[in-house]
Amino acid sequence: MEKVIILGTGPAGLTAALYTARANLEPLVIEGMEPGGQLTTTTEVENYPGFVDGIMGPELMDVMRRQAARFGARYQHGTVERATFSPGQHRIELEGGEHVEAATVIIATGARAKYIGLESEQKLIGRGVTSCATCDGAFYRNQPIAVVGGGDSAMEEALFLTRFTSDITLIHRRDQFRASKIMADRVLQHDKITIRWNTVVEEVLGVDQQEVTGLRVRNVQTDQLDEIAIKGLFVAIGHQPNTAPFAGQLDMDDIGYIRAQNTRTNVEGVFAAGDVQDSVYRQAITAAGSGCMAALEAERYLEAQGQ
Repeated sequence: MEKVIILGTGPAGLTAALYTARANLEPLVIEGMEPGGQLTTTTEVENYPGFVDGIMGPELMDVMRRQAARFGARYQHGTVERATFSPGQHRIELEGGEHVEAATVIIATGARAKYIGLESEQKLIGRGVTSCATCDGAFYRNQPIAVVGGGDSAMEEALFLTRFTSDITLIHRRDQFRASKIMADRVLQHDKITIRWNTVVEEVLGVDQQEVTGLRVRNVQTDQLDEIAIKGLFVAIGHQPNTAPFAGQLDMDDIGYIRAQNTRTNVEGVFAAGDVQDSVYRQAITAAGSGCMAALEAERYLEAQGQ
């Protein structure tokens, strides 16, 4: 039986791997269906401390992976299908019928951004299509951009982006926002934001699938099609935490985010770190910080159990 199993290889999982490996706990890291997490779909990362000129997302994750491996972290390809948590012996079942057991588990399976679902959109993710204004807004200074969504997240994204450009089109499929009144009012009153009501994106336009040049949109009431020239598309229609294998085992909120106190879940020896338990910040650096916390919590738990 393993001392520590870490589920996920984003910033949270790899930081947890680094800390538990340096504590000689020889963690086994299950890589999941998207090794490296959401950062592997981004291009340049400028807001992660320590890189003056920025670093490419996939490169950052590769460096973190190799750093943890240097101290003894082990990696196994696999996707979690279900988990059975019992204090002292936690069982993780993987796709294909294999299973592993551990005294402690750190869940760092992250959350996935919801996208519109267009083929053209998927091809341009990381090349002008993004789900994080905080991460990527600064790349679009003084350029026309669009935000899709109608909830508080979309309002926050649009308002944040006004720091960089005065040409923001907010696209919403209905004739009123579902956001809180205070957030909606701030957007409606902002002179840098133009609202396109009753509108959906039909296609993301680009050059050789390398950069966004515009959108083809449709009015849902009239079916009229037209195009909007933009350089960046920010999709803000929500996130979905990757917690399905743990349903019924751990306390979660209505959306599915794991409820954690200092990364401790309601089950002894099970910890949650990163976006899987963070619906607010969702940044690489906050995920890494919580991965450190989870590792320290796991180490202390094992010490208390005499392991």
